[in-house]
Amino acid sequence: MPIFGLWVINKAGGLVYQRNFADGLAQLTSNEYLVLAGTLHGIHAITSRLSPIGSSSGAQVIEGETFKLTILLTATGTKFVLLASVTETSAELILQKVYEIYADFVMKNPFHTPEMPVRSEGFDQRITTLMGSFQS
Repeated sequence: MPIFGLWVINKAGGLVYQRNFADGLAQLTSNEYLVLAGTLHGIHAITSRLSPIGSSSGAQVIEGETFKLTILLTATGTKFVLLASVTETSAELILQKVYEIYADFVMKNPFHTPEMPVRSEGFDQRITTLMGSFQS
């Protein structure tokens, strides 16, 4: 059940963190990742307005033939997106743990500017450990 990648998108739709965890993914440029993050942000906003019954927080899972995107929307509007195989059953749990790591190593860092790209060795190391524990 491979995990292919992780994105963190700020409330304005900007990509603040992107990391691949599997070989064989298409090699995209930084600009292409930014465009994809902005597009996903727009899709998420549209789907939050499409609910025929009451309000909705937007798309939570977008599934393709060979992958699925699972989205965790936080109270602050930050989106955590996990790109994984369609057979991955623990995507929500992984995203919750990523959010906890983000809170501990990014948001509690007095040198981090909110809504800006994440540059934290501690965050990277914890994410590597977390993803390694689910890659089996």
